[in-house]
Amino acid sequence: MADVGIRDVAARAGVSVSTVSNVLNRPELVSKDAAQRVQQAVADLDYVPNVAARQLRAGRSNVFGMAVINITNPFFSEAVLGAEEVAEEAGYSVIVGNSYDSFPRESRYLDLFDRQRLDGILLAPVSDDLSGLERFVKRGVPIVLVDRVDSSGAHLSVSLNDVQGGVLAAAHLLAGGARHIAFVGGPFYVAQMRDRHEGVERTVREAGARFSLIETNTLSVRLGRELGDRIAGMNEVDRPDGVFGANDEVALGIMQSLIHHGVSVPGDIAIVGYDDIDFAASAIVPLTSIRQPSIEMGRSAAGLLLSALSEPDEPLKSVRFEPTLVQRQSTRPRV
Repeated sequence: MADVGIRDVAARAGVSVSTVSNVLNRPELVSKDAAQRVQQAVADLDYVPNVAARQLRAGRSNVFGMAVINITNPFFSEAVLGAEEVAEEAGYSVIVGNSYDSFPRESRYLDLFDRQRLDGILLAPVSDDLSGLERFVKRGVPIVLVDRVDSSGAHLSVSLNDVQGGVLAAAHLLAGGARHIAFVGGPFYVAQMRDRHEGVERTVREAGARFSLIETNTLSVRLGRELGDRIAGMNEVDRPDGVFGANDEVALGIMQSLIHHGVSVPGDIAIVGYDDIDFAASAIVPLTSIRQPSIEMGRSAAGLLLSALSEPDEPLKSVRFEPTLVQRQSTRPRV
């Protein structure tokens, strides 16, 4: 109910307005029974505390909202750390939401950020649909897209050249002698996956080598192990001798499975991952990976947001970082 207020909750729970206020703000002052009745009334009436009104009286919330695709991916968790570092230095807090590869979950977080009237939004979007940001634009709330370029030019953005990341990975595998390279990644409604795929496939085909696609709906170590089982079971004619995992987790899972099945890495199959997470260097066969400057990207995104708040009439900026390849033992030296 859009018009439900604190008095409605109090009436439903059979308590005073001050008791409802205490349950919401200082629950230690309220008995367990009263707290349970108030919480049930809040749930029954779908009551949302009017935080916005308090914030409007104060002028600003001093809070940013940040929604990322998957917080379990070390790239995004480090980007959050970088953003929090810069925001906190400027006196801001960051509310973090994990979309977990789900557009509906992302939309619910944006709804939450809107209700809370936050000062700015940092968003690593799940898909290309950015229509949910229009309400913030209308209210003059600055938005920074993280790990994504906005082709329309309507939003600030911090991104990585993922096409070049794919080119670097494929060129390195080819230089080590691979002649059949498989791209393992997805989902392709995520722009980063499309860009990495584009870079790999184009480079492989231009070199006259064989390209295979193993498309996935997510990326995890567990899925990597399952795919590694499948790759290990292929006959040598069909099996790739180079694998690019679209993140380090899936690449590490593939490598674990291949080694378990007696497939030599990199002797039989060379592997490159993406993100250069901490575990990449400490794997049983240290993983070659495409490094993203995740913390720096998070810092840059928060910095852009702060600049937009202090200088709202300045032209929109787009910051693009370049990837680098970190070679380790999972790939062969140049032939």
